[in-house]
Amino acid sequence: MAALSERERREWLTLARTENVGPVAFQQLVARYGSAGETLGALPELARRGGRAQVRLPRAAEIDQELAAGEALGARLLCACEPEFPQALAALDPPPPVVWTLGRSELLRRACVAVVGARAASAAGQRFARGLAAELGEHGLVVVSGMARGIDGAAHEGALETGTVAVLGGGVDDVYPAEHAGLHARIRERGCLVSESPPGYTAAARDFPRRNRLISGLSQAVVVVEAEQRSGSLITARLAAEQGREVLAVPGSPLDPRARGSNDLIRQGAALCEGPDDVLRALEGFRGLREPDVAPPGAAPAEADDALRQRLGELLSPTPVSRDELVRATGAPAPAVFAALVELALAGRAELQSGGLVTAA
Repeated sequence: MAALSERERREWLTLARTENVGPVAFQQLVARYGSAGETLGALPELARRGGRAQVRLPRAAEIDQELAAGEALGARLLCACEPEFPQALAALDPPPPVVWTLGRSELLRRACVAVVGARAASAAGQRFARGLAAELGEHGLVVVSGMARGIDGAAHEGALETGTVAVLGGGVDDVYPAEHAGLHARIRERGCLVSESPPGYTAAARDFPRRNRLISGLSQAVVVVEAEQRSGSLITARLAAEQGREVLAVPGSPLDPRARGSNDLIRQGAALCEGPDDVLRALEGFRGLREPDVAPPGAAPAEADDALRQRLGELLSPTPVSRDELVRATGAPAPAVFAALVELALAGRAELQSGGLVTAA
């Protein structure tokens, strides 16, 4: 990996902010065309093939505004192809194309453990999270969480002295919840704030699953302290398992609904966590990060034809299906199917998800 020139960074950011270009499409397009600049030139024709007259690219003024906002904050833009991009995120399949960081970005290069849990956490749960984070920090680990109320906030507080990373759904300057303004300021000064979103962006509900993917992606292990049966913490745990990270859960009383999700994780095979020693033992068995299987730059796939695009459009539904299943269903070569799916995504007719899944948009 090599550092990008200023022009290449602008092109990379422009492609990342282009309508309907998510991480999966971004990765496949850059692998196909060799650079973000070449990809931007090809987008209009690809969108037309997918069934859309044009695809909206950010204006130069919008890119200028984002870069200027980041510079004004003192934030750094990290592109996935550059050497300073966090190795843990680069190993995701697919990695986020860009992240903004504010604060001590060198923390992202150290071994990290996520501590997450319920917003409406018990006092005992918050005390445990705070203590666990402090002890993990004493062992040289950086604690990652999402700066939410409850367990997240307690984990950050416990690890402030040794190193903590807050992953946000909004921009790195977006304080949510409002009562965490002081915590946000302390993490900015002594830890690191991370986001895929542009500076100045206010988080919406749809942004938090993306944030959860980064929390688990940065971490070698995820510890769930308290979680109800339907919670974002369980999404983070599921993503961690899919990413090959270690998953641990703190057991709780069967009478407390806040423990049902974490107890269920243990029932499903998550390691039991009663303190830092359990986390350290889990990390001893961590298999390490592997590079995703990505086609070499410039390796153009077979071209898709109108019949294949039409057939794929008929096969897609709101229910996720794997790309391999679509290859079997169409009988077409896999590279042609993948190319057609990217074109349908650019046209707003398909949504490419991590893990090789696809849905109708």
